[in-house]
This record gives sequence, structure tokens and C-alpha cells, in this order.
Amino acid sequence: MAVTMETFSRYAKRGRKHVVLALTGMLLAGCMVGPDFERPEAPYLGSWSKGAGLEIDAKTGFTTRSEAVNNWWTLFKDPTLTALIEEAYRQNVVLEAAGARVYQARAQLGVAKGELFPQQQQAKGGVQSVRLSDNEPLVRDIQQFIPLDPEFTRYSTGFDAGWEIDLWGKIRRDVQSARANLLYQIASYDDALVTLTGDIAATYVTIRELQGLIALTRRNLALQKKSLDIAKVKLEGGTTTRLDVDEATAAYNSTLATLPGYQADLAQATNALSVLLSEPPGNVAPRLKKYSRLPRVPATVAVGVPADMLRRRPDIRAAEYLAAAQSGQIGVAKADLYPAFTISGAIGLKASDFKGLFNTRSFEGFINPSFSWNVLNYGRIQNNVRVQDAELQEALEQYKNTVLNAYAEVETALVAFVRSKQQTVYLSRSVAASKRAEGEVLVQYQDGTASYDRVLDAQRSLLDAEARLLAARADVLTNLIAVYKGLAGGWVPPNVKGFVNAKTRQQMENRTNWGELLEKPVLPAQ
Repeated sequence: MAVTMETFSRYAKRGRKHVVLALTGMLLAGCMVGPDFERPEAPYLGSWSKGAGLEIDAKTGFTTRSEAVNNWWTLFKDPTLTALIEEAYRQNVVLEAAGARVYQARAQLGVAKGELFPQQQQAKGGVQSVRLSDNEPLVRDIQQFIPLDPEFTRYSTGFDAGWEIDLWGKIRRDVQSARANLLYQIASYDDALVTLTGDIAATYVTIRELQGLIALTRRNLALQKKSLDIAKVKLEGGTTTRLDVDEATAAYNSTLATLPGYQADLAQATNALSVLLSEPPGNVAPRLKKYSRLPRVPATVAVGVPADMLRRRPDIRAAEYLAAAQSGQIGVAKADLYPAFTISGAIGLKASDFKGLFNTRSFEGFINPSFSWNVLNYGRIQNNVRVQDAELQEALEQYKNTVLNAYAEVETALVAFVRSKQQTVYLSRSVAASKRAEGEVLVQYQDGTASYDRVLDAQRSLLDAEARLLAARADVLTNLIAVYKGLAGGWVPPNVKGFVNAKTRQQMENRTNWGELLEKPVLPAQ
């Protein structure tokens, strides 16, 4: 092997000029065609109060101080909700799919970076058994002067390589595009976290609301059963007619008929929660019997300022990275307008016997600088550049639209939150008055100073007021969840390590050697 290394060294010195030329090409490769991406200017909103039509102050329950709202659900002081969200982070299949797309983008970035090095590489070796024809003119001519054995064996080994010099930055623009795509997939993963958290919390509130409606209906049924019993006693005593008993029976059964509908809605909401948890139906219901009440509403809500939202919302960052990825593709397309310079070559060893394969005289090789230029492209390349540029402009406009929609989402949720809180104040007073009226009219009916129609009206009013109050309280929570979701809370959870859970990671590693790509992710250097 010492002979081989000596041979390679001697030929490397002979090819020094070619090496210098290649290095010169690399130095010239600092030029990159196509635009350098600049963060698009976002539509400006100074404060939430301008669009929301309300003051962001202590009276409305808001504060503009910038607080981390990552684990906003813990502010509801509901251990069941917290446990459900943490469980979903560990096993939600939609989230796992988003995480898999992140690793796909990381691997694709590695593919793009690999294009910076020789693109065609092939190590080869072989043994060739040859039998020359005796009727070959060249063989006959040689055998007249030199004895020639027409049968022999040839041994060879070597290495081929081809490298397109990135003179115009085509490959580097593609690397930039792949890096931006990776950031886009990470932001999309974060957006999936935000959506998942909001959906679980909203579904949980719906479940608690339906549980409350069922409990409320049963309490009202107890009141109606009491009035029905009173009507029956009065009928037996001859102080009322069958009409009161029939009306009481009809009202009782009419209220009883609402229970199956509520129970069906509850089952549907529970199954929806099971899907969000990526669990079969039936596993969640037992855990929802504890703490069967609506979560608490925090005394104050930190909303920050619109600029905080722009930095936090992953869908806005995703729209920006998508535009950045498309910007790189313009440079990739433009590079095709210019000539492509390629260096290809091969080195190898060839001998008629294996012992002589590593002899200095067995060395052979070549280097082949070349270039190609699509001069007769009939405008196809230029039109492709235009296509990529139009797609970039579309992405930039979509970024602005994403920002505007984000502003509108937060503003709408803020207004709805405040107005639903105001509703609960009025409805609480209505429920208190309805309870007093129901009690008083029932006493009057027993005394014979009020008709049963008044009893029915009082009980209907009470049930309606209590149901509306429960719905308003649920709306307060749902709108607050929308506020937190609009402010992009929930995408930096402390319990997530990497973008897929341990089970998914093990499945991927069992199929493929992922190296370090499945370790705790680190964002690529800019």
C-alpha cells in the first residue's frame, strides 16, 4: 500500500494546476443569482383597543404586560384539563405526523447540502476474463511479431466523480430554500400544538357545559315533580281539577324528553375528545366524572400588544418561512439561464494479475472540465423564473393576509370574552329572581291563591334563565380560549422532547438509520 500512496501523491502533484482551477471556481462561486429574502412588512396595529371597541384595562380584566402564556390552561385551575392536554401532547397522531414532516424536512436539507459536494461518486472494482478472437485482424498482426495469449484476466479498481461548480449559487439557493422549508415545518408543528390545545380545551368546556345542562335539567325535574305531586294531592282533596295534573304531567315529561338529547350530545363531545387524544372511544368518559364543573376564569388576562402576537403566532412565522423558501427557488430557476461548469474525472488501477494491481505502472486516470449552456430554451427558463417570482409574490400577499386574519381573530375573541362576561352578570340576577319567584308561586299555589299556569311559567322561566347562564359562562371560557389561541399560547410545552414521542422515534429508528436527526432538534444556523 505504500507504493499506492506514493503513486497517488505523484499524480496529485501533476494535477496541481487542475486543483488550482477548481479552487478558483470555488472562490468565484460567491456570486448568487436571484433575490436575497427580506422579511415582509406586516400590516401594523398599535393596540387591541382600536379594533376591539373596548379599553384594555383592569375593568375589562385585561393587562397589556407581556407574560408567557405557554401553559395558559393551568390558569383555569382544573387538574383534569391539564392532564388531558399533557396526554394529547404525548400521543396525538396529527401532532406526530407534523413532527414526522419536520424530520423529513431536516433530511431534505441534508440532501440539498450534499449537492455542494461532488454529485456523482462511484467506487468500482472488478475482475474481467477476456478471450480475444483469433480472426481479429489486430490480433493476427500482433501475433506475427509477438507471441500473444488470446485468453487473459484483467483486474481493476478505481473511483469516478463528477462535480458541478456552484458558480451562480443554484445549489446554495436550494439549500436556503430547504432551510426555510425546515423552519416552515417547525412553525407548522407549533401551529398544530396551538390548534390541538385550543380544540381540547374548547371540547372540554362543551363537555362540562353539557354535564351542567343535564344536572340542571334533573334539578328542574325535581321541582316539577314536586309541583306535580302537589297537584295530585289537591285533586284528591277536591281543591283543583284534572287539568292542573295533566299540565303538570305534560311539563314534567317535556323536560324529561330533553335529557336524551343532552346525553347524545355529551357522548358525541366525549368521542371528539377521544379523537383529539388519539384514544378509542370509551376510555375518556370515566376521567370526566371528577370535577364536573366549568373551569375557573382567571381574574386578569395578559394580552400584551399586537407586536407580541406577530412574534409568537406560528402560523405567521410559517407564512414568512414559506415565502423565504419560495424566494430561494427564484435563484434556482435563474441559474439555469447561465452556463453550468462541471469537473468530472476518474482515477484507478488496472492490471492483468492481482499482484500487479497496486504497481505504480497500473495507475490510470483522467480529469475532464466541461460546460453546458441551454441557449436554445425558447424562453422556457425565463418563463420558469417568472413562475417562481409570481409564486413568491403570492406567498408575500398570503403572509399579509395571515397577519390581518390573526388581528381579527384576537380582536373578535376579546370582544366576545368581555361581552359574555357582561351577560353572566345580568343572567345571574335573572336566575336569582327566577328562583325566588318559583318558590313564592309554588307556595301560593298550595294556598290556592295562584293558578297552576303561574307555576308552569315560573318553572319554565327558571329553567331558561339557568340554562342561559350556564351557556354564557361556557361562552366566557370558550372566548377566553380563543383569546389564548389567537395569542399563540401553548406551542412551547415543557413536556415535549423532540417532535415525535419515544414510541414513534423507536419505530423510525427500527426501519432506518437516522443518525442524529431524531435527537432533540436544534434549529439550523441562519
